[in-house]
Amino acid sequence: MLRILWVEDEAPLLQEGADALRKEGYEVIGAGTAKEALAALAAHRPDLVLLDWLLPDRPGIELCRRIRDEYGIPVIMITAKNDEFDKVLALEIGADDYMVKPFGMRELAARIRAVTRRAAAGKEAGKESVMVRGRLRIDELRRTVTEGERRIELTPTEFSLLCALARRPGMVLTRTQLMDMAMGEHFLGFERTVDSHIRNLRKKLGDPPDNPRYIVTVYGVGYKFGETES
Repeated sequence: MLRILWVEDEAPLLQEGADALRKEGYEVIGAGTAKEALAALAAHRPDLVLLDWLLPDRPGIELCRRIRDEYGIPVIMITAKNDEFDKVLALEIGADDYMVKPFGMRELAARIRAVTRRAAAGKEAGKESVMVRGRLRIDELRRTVTEGERRIELTPTEFSLLCALARRPGMVLTRTQLMDMAMGEHFLGFERTVDSHIRNLRKKLGDPPDNPRYIVTVYGVGYKFGETES
C-alpha cells in the first residue's frame, strides 16, 4: 500500500482529500505544519508527499528542498498560485509535479500514479543495471549516480531523464519522447517541465549548457546525450 504524507493547513481540504485517497487504496498521513511534516517524515517514511506551498510556520517550497536533500522521495506541490514562474520554481527546486487549487480527486489520483510510476521505473531497470558514460557511473538498479568519487543526488524524475538519454548516446530525443520515456505517456504536465528538470539535472552534473559534457541541447528539437567515451 502506497503511503502518502499530505501537508496542508486547510483542515477541511486535508480531511476530504485524505478520505478520497483512502478509498483509492492509499494510506494517508496528514500534517498541518512543516514541523508536523518533518516529524511524520521521520516516523513514517512515506512513499510520496503532497505539499502545500503556503504553510503557517515555513514556506512549502523550503520544505520541498529539504525533503529532496534528506529523503529523496517524490513531491507534488499543491497551491492556489497559478503563475507559470511559481510552477517552474517548484520544478527547479525538485518537485515532481504541481497542482493548482481547486482540483478534482480523480486528477490528483492520476498524478499520484504518474509520479510514483516514474519513481519506480528505475527499480525495474533493464538487464544492464550499470551504465558508464565518461566519468559518470549510473546504476539503474540501485538508482545511484557517481562521477569519480562524487555522489550526485538526483530526484526520481531527474534520474529517469538521465537514464533515458544515457541509454541512447548520440540519439536526439524530443521533449515529447522524453516525457513519455521518463515520466510516462499519461503524464499530465507540459513540455516546459522537461526543460526545467533538464536545467536542474545539468546543475547537479556540473554540465554547463554552453559547453556540455553530457546533455546536449538540439535547438528546435530536444536533447541528446553526448557521445562521451566510456
